Amino acid sequence: QVQLAESGGGLVQAGGSLRLSCAASGLISGIYTLGWYRQAPGKQRELVASIISSGSTSYSDSVKDRFTISRHNTENTIYLQMNSLKPEDTAVYYCYGRLQSMGSVDDYWGQGTQVTVSS
Repeated sequence: QVQLAESGGGLVQAGGSLRLSCAASGLISGIYTLGWYRQAPGKQRELVASIISSGSTSYSDSVKDRFTISRHNTENTIYLQMNSLKPEDTAVYYCYGRLQSMGSVDDYWGQGTQVTVSS
């Protein structure tokens, strides 16, 4: 069984920083993609940033140059460093992984962590 566990959300003032962490655990034999999505009230879930097995990263235009995704390979953990936060970054942030476990490749999600940016 595979689990993704997020941590690091909270309340911060505009212009501040937060770092989210996501640890993947369980019977993982391969990692294709890890990333972060977010969902604000009344809006669709959107991709924020992702990192593939080669280490290549991608970002949504709204967070480019402010957020950085990174991966600690030996611990199957990813991070999202969020700087210069804006009130519009307020959302529940979900860790996502396309992982191989027990011969099958599937999509996995964390439970979500709330990020609130006050103006």
